[in-house]
Formats: sequence, C-alpha cells, structure tokens
Amino acid sequence: MKKTQANYTILVITVENKFGVLARVSGLFSRRGVNIKSLAVAPTDKAEFSRITVDLDIELESVSLDQIINQLDKLINVVEIRALDPAESIERELMIVTVEAEASQRDELVDHLDKVGGKVLNIGTESMMLSLVETSSVIDDFESFLSDYGIVELQRTGRVALDSL
Repeated sequence: MKKTQANYTILVITVENKFGVLARVSGLFSRRGVNIKSLAVAPTDKAEFSRITVDLDIELESVSLDQIINQLDKLINVVEIRALDPAESIERELMIVTVEAEASQRDELVDHLDKVGGKVLNIGTESMMLSLVETSSVIDDFESFLSDYGIVELQRTGRVALDSL
C-alpha cells in the first residue's frame, strides 16, 4: 500500500536486509536534490528485512513526493514504501545529552527533565548525562533549554514513526 500526498515528509521504506541497499536508497535522494533531515535504519521483526524511516526536507516545487516514491519503487531490494500522514502517525526521537551541571543547578534541571518525561542516565562531578524520548519539537525545545547550562555532547537519533492504531 502506497500513500502519496504532497504534505507528507516521513517515508517508511521496507527493504531486504542486504549489503548496499542503504547506499542506493540514500543516493537516490542525493541525485534528486532532496535533503534528508534524519534517517533511521534497523532490522524489523523479520531478520530478512530492515525498515528505513526517512524524514525529508523537500521543496515540492522542485521534485514531487510521487516522483521520489516511484524512483524508490524501481530500486532492487525495496519491498514497500509508505508516506506517513503526521495526523495519523506517532513519531518519536531519542536524544542523549551530556550537560554541564553543578550541584546547585541539578534540582532545576531534573525538575524540567521530569516535566518532559526524560531520564537521568549518569551524574558526574561537573556534568549530567540525560536522555529524552519524545517528538522532535519537544526535543528541540528541551535542547534550547539545555543550551543555557552548556551542552558538552549531544546525539539525536532522528525520527522513527508508525501509523496510529
């Protein structure tokens, strides 16, 4: 089943779990001048398949989503392509961050972290390691909040998404 509407920016591509497939898929976006905002790849519940979730940054005037899907469909090893409707899907992203935090700042930091559903992973003498699994916009806001403390190191996974039930 392929959904194709111009306002979708998240594509879910099921591929055979074989060498070189990711390079061919990402190369297609590059050749079309489409920027990938985030890309997440992992095996599915069936070992022979992987799921690629691609968050696209496309100018619909220059290339259509239908064109991209048609080109992906021609690639060997692509099994299924779906565009997710943001109103009918659930997306999340993981952020792990080390932030400067003296003992006097930690209560405020943990209070804010609790409000957004994050976790403290590790505490050092002058810093804390935190994690947050949430929507990209919540993570963006939390990252902004953390910038006042001083971000030492940060890693974000990019979006993963599924259709709602």
